[in-house]
Amino acid sequence: MMRISETVKHLIIINVIVWIGALTIGANGDVFNNLFAMHFPKNPAFEPWQIITHMFMHATYDVRGSIIISHILFNMFALWMFGSPVEYHLGWKRFLFIYISAGLGAVALQVGFYYFQFLPPYESLISSGITPNEITHALSVGKGFDGITQAQFNNLQNIFPVFNASMVGASGCIMGILVAFGMMNPEAKLMMIFLPIPIKAKYFIPGIIILDLVSGVTGQSFFSPSNTAFMAHVGGALTGFIIMWYWKKTQFNKNRWN
Repeated sequence: MMRISETVKHLIIINVIVWIGALTIGANGDVFNNLFAMHFPKNPAFEPWQIITHMFMHATYDVRGSIIISHILFNMFALWMFGSPVEYHLGWKRFLFIYISAGLGAVALQVGFYYFQFLPPYESLISSGITPNEITHALSVGKGFDGITQAQFNNLQNIFPVFNASMVGASGCIMGILVAFGMMNPEAKLMMIFLPIPIKAKYFIPGIIILDLVSGVTGQSFFSPSNTAFMAHVGGALTGFIIMWYWKKTQFNKNRWN
């Protein structure tokens, strides 16, 4: 049981304060979600600061209005478990650099994947004579309008989930930290709650990333809820790997990041 490191402690405090704020201000967390969750960039609700603020947000209520505690609980537990040893080993500056960079890598890959799904139907709608404003209005209200064909309506339906998607959580940041931990401690044995079998980090962590990649591409969830931003997990993990690989490669020269 490792003592919690200072930066990890402050990150946990910030995440918990924001989660409580989302619970207590507005109805069903809508105020915080509308302002601080990461929205698809073509959605009018998108604001540039959401690229950062979504990393400190977590799910608050489910569709039935019940409070969700598992999202923040599991993320903060993972942040303490893996973040503290990484911070003690690398120092707070490099730890925080990986943490924020992984969060940015996570949102970049997830939004890029969303655009990959969004652009073909959107461009088809534009080429068929529907204006961007008409598309935005239809997607915002969740219904079609007079004069469109069945094919156009089908395209609107296809991009509706992406247009209205929002992303919250520190999972992308934590995946970057998890990879850093694994690269520093490849022989450490880890277990999942749902699979209590000790597996070495050098096998366990790549396995988790592969499952997230498969889930992101196929939509088939293995251990996480079906609405998980799987590509964000992959993006955070990939960013963490690139940073750690670069630091290891340059640790004996003057280009080392401090």
